[in-house]
Amino acid sequence: MLIPINDLDDPRLLDYTHLTDVALRRKLETDHGLYMAESTKVIMRAIQAGHTPRSFLTDARWLADLQPWIEQATGSADGGDLPVFIGEEEKLQQITGFHLHRGALAAMNRPALADPVDLVRTARAGGPARRIVILEGLVDHTNVGAIFRSAAALGVDAVLVSDDCGDPLYRRSVRVSMGTVFQIPWTRIHEWPRSIERLHQAGITTAALALRDDAMALNEFARLKECTGEDSRVALIMGTEGDGLKQRTISAASYAVTIPMAGHVDSLNVAAASAVACWELRLP
Repeated sequence: MLIPINDLDDPRLLDYTHLTDVALRRKLETDHGLYMAESTKVIMRAIQAGHTPRSFLTDARWLADLQPWIEQATGSADGGDLPVFIGEEEKLQQITGFHLHRGALAAMNRPALADPVDLVRTARAGGPARRIVILEGLVDHTNVGAIFRSAAALGVDAVLVSDDCGDPLYRRSVRVSMGTVFQIPWTRIHEWPRSIERLHQAGITTAALALRDDAMALNEFARLKECTGEDSRVALIMGTEGDGLKQRTISAASYAVTIPMAGHVDSLNVAAASAVACWELRLP
């Protein structure tokens, strides 16, 4: 249902007004909350991943680009019974409080999150995940999104995030990832790092990326039989931007691994480090 925006206080626009991302996650009208997908490309990837829209908000200039995905999600190019709000860029910015990237936004229903062991059991095209990334305590949503993008590009099968890690479905994370948060199966792993033992019991070798003198160089780790075997299953654990991984996490992991540095540089940004590590451990 195409709805021109005439009244900025229209109660039907409440999904887009006066709501933080935290409020969206807790919104009571849905079982699991909402998230915002920004830009036609991101909306496309969310719909292709099977996520269900609640409504759309778009600049009239971008409606034609968005309509194929509206139709795929609703069965009708005008959204059928689902609201498709249409307005000029200035009005949209007044409603949302920010400039819409390529003039399109969708309020999406959050899917239920899977149990982490169940997820990695089937994450690789129905079979066990062989390459996994675990994010502990990352607070910068730009880094979260960038890591998802690198993981998707380098063949990672699943991502697990700790309870104190930023939300992969936060609007900025989704945007920076270019929608790849919808391509890679992911979920939260609770009671971290104690729950690392569940991964070990599932046959997964864990590698904590850490700045330690006794850590194994990444290229040496990648040559171990745990990484090169035909059925190898490896999880790379990345720590928070400031302090890195908790000591309890490093102690609990199968290996401590480091990326050797040159030029008197002590470390890489966590997003850059994740890309290097995922490349080194990529499967043929």
